[in-house]
Amino acid sequence: MDAVKIQRINELSRKSKVGSLTPQERDEQQQLRQEYISAFKGNLKATLDSIVLCDKEGNTKKLRKN
Repeated sequence: MDAVKIQRINELSRKSKVGSLTPQERDEQQQLRQEYISAFKGNLKATLDSIVLCDKEGNTKKLRKN
């Protein structure tokens, strides 16, 4: 997600606190939020997939999924 979209999310959020969002802006806000959440989840998954555990003997093991 690029900075321009994040800036737009913040702009719409500030505007919604005042209570002056149009229906089109509400739809745009929902779409941008969904994009942001998807990007966040993808980044979190990539981070968790790259975690390697190391025991006292120095053996490494990938973090497994349950």
